[in-house]
Amino acid sequence: MKSDSELRRDVERELEWDPSIDARSIGVMVKNGVVTLTGSVSSYSHKWRAERIAKRVAGVAALANDIEVRLTKERTDADIAESALLALKTDNRVPADRIKIIVDRGWITLEGTVDFYYQKSAAESDVRYLTGVRGVTNALAVTPKV
Repeated sequence: MKSDSELRRDVERELEWDPSIDARSIGVMVKNGVVTLTGSVSSYSHKWRAERIAKRVAGVAALANDIEVRLTKERTDADIAESALLALKTDNRVPADRIKIIVDRGWITLEGTVDFYYQKSAAESDVRYLTGVRGVTNALAVTPKV
């Protein structure tokens, strides 16, 4: 079992190694195998990516993602909702007509039903990378057809 200092070093190295995010603004704390990410990033997708990178490090028992999203460009909720709707409509994997999009202060909530889990995952992925998004709650229910 890794010590907290070894685990912290491993998570920091993994964050620094991955070119998809800028790890200079992300702090890592570890206590009893629980990793806490702190700091700020410029988009929700960077926060999400940092969490995925930290989770793949061996020895991480639990993770608290306290990274703050500080947007470089503010958008209205209506504008984000319109972009999210367009993103879902252009993805032929997703039944956009069965998904409701709610945007509150940059946070997107997806509600409705889909037939398969891959559709739920694709819908979240479609909206995660939109400019101005602070977070995503995927409340889509998977109800397969019999």
